[in-house]
Amino acid sequence: MDNSKVIDVLNDLIETCIDADQGFNEAARNVKSPELHSLFIGIADTRNGFANELKREVLVLGGDPETRGSGAGAMHRAWMSVKGTLTGKSDESILSEAERGEDSAVKAYTKALKEPTPSSVRDLIDRQYRSVQDTHDRIKQMRDSKSAGMGRR
Repeated sequence: MDNSKVIDVLNDLIETCIDADQGFNEAARNVKSPELHSLFIGIADTRNGFANELKREVLVLGGDPETRGSGAGAMHRAWMSVKGTLTGKSDESILSEAERGEDSAVKAYTKALKEPTPSSVRDLIDRQYRSVQDTHDRIKQMRDSKSAGMGRR
């Protein structure tokens, strides 16, 4: 198995986790609900921890870990900021953008799981993937609940 390919897979996930960390911190700064604020801060901390786990694995494999998020992630955060200004940064709109970001994270992890990696790396990616998928589903459910609540008013 070629370490450079495994390192590339891990570095892509590091970018994804950095994007999520930064995105959820941005979302936490803009939500009105204290519960959402706490949730988003917790998710950001988890993704920061995931990035650090992945970085350690890259170092073990002899590579240089990624230290920045992706350009796409920066563009998404900028769009969230612009959209938030236009929509008054409602918690519902922030949840929608968070779900969109999680869609991207789920795709990144799904792609990584299709790549050949050592079993220890696969186990790490799979464990993180399950957490990302759970977070996505939770945010989607919260967004759906807020949307349904708004529709009854």
